Amino acid sequence: MKKIFAVFLMLTLCAVTLLAGCGKKETPAKKDASKTENTAENTGPEETSEDLIPVTLNEVAHSIFYAPMYVAIQAGYFQDAGIALTLVNGNGADNVMTALISGEADIGFMGSEASIYVYAEGMEDYVVNFAQLTQRAGNFLVGRTADEDFSWEDLKGKKVLGGRAGGMPQMVFEYILKKNGIDPAKDLTIDQSVSFGNTAAAFMGSDEFEYTVEFEPFATSLETQGAGSIVASLGVDSGYVPYTAYSAKKSLIEKNPQLIQAFTDALQRGMDYVQTHTPEEIAQVIAPQFAETDFEDLTTIITRYYEQDTWKEDLIFEEDSFLLLEEILKEAGELPKEVPYQDLVDTSFAKTAAEK
Repeated sequence: MKKIFAVFLMLTLCAVTLLAGCGKKETPAKKDASKTENTAENTGPEETSEDLIPVTLNEVAHSIFYAPMYVAIQAGYFQDAGIALTLVNGNGADNVMTALISGEADIGFMGSEASIYVYAEGMEDYVVNFAQLTQRAGNFLVGRTADEDFSWEDLKGKKVLGGRAGGMPQMVFEYILKKNGIDPAKDLTIDQSVSFGNTAAAFMGSDEFEYTVEFEPFATSLETQGAGSIVASLGVDSGYVPYTAYSAKKSLIEKNPQLIQAFTDALQRGMDYVQTHTPEEIAQVIAPQFAETDFEDLTTIITRYYEQDTWKEDLIFEEDSFLLLEEILKEAGELPKEVPYQDLVDTSFAKTAAEK
């Protein structure tokens, strides 16, 4: 994984060098604060005529797992904070990090392991995590049939659809297996050849696999279609892990601390909302972000995340959590070297937001 990041870092920096001097970027028009796009121009922290600062946020995936962020978007909390937000689905941490480094995105949302990989490559203007959103894994183990007596030892000798090497879903899965005395390389077969988002279809279309590791809404979709049943929650069985966080380049944070604080304040309001409202109320707010998901399924998924304590009460990325992340990376053979928490995490913005 660190080799992959080294390659895309080199290509990105080459591209930035070639583009340098091509002319000053014009101030972009104000963007709708709740707009979601597949691609977006780099907005940068430039004020608009209505005093809203356009910010491009690149997310690792568009998932109900990140409900507090969508509450903040739909409830207008970013606008209240003076931000016109453009949300871009990066479809993977590699793409999010590339967007951050190239300047196509101002803020990235992904697993913090990506920032460790980049820092380890020696990049001077590295990426710093300033707010943690989720404190549990968001995926589930789905089997062919319901199994109230499921044990992780049941996976021995089985074939499972897993995630890509070096990604948090796969590393947490392996972490759980090892906690239960199971060798991921010897005691079962984990197929990592199917891309993220296609594993549920592959599971439905073939009897080759006995289990699959799925995010929502795919896990619930397999259940509603009678193609599988959730037998375990990786979020519950792995314990508290710093699964996803918001980050930006060190230079942007240093030059625009008021912007990062405003962004974090809006997120904290979203966190406060999910802590004080029912899953049904949360579903009502974020439903426009997931128009393709049946409202009953949306509520079921939010309830599942709600009951397993997925979301933190605050956005503070604690040092113990960071050290646990490094331990998970080390056990997975993906930690290039230990990196200092003080360099890669800035808790000042989250602490200020929590006190308001």
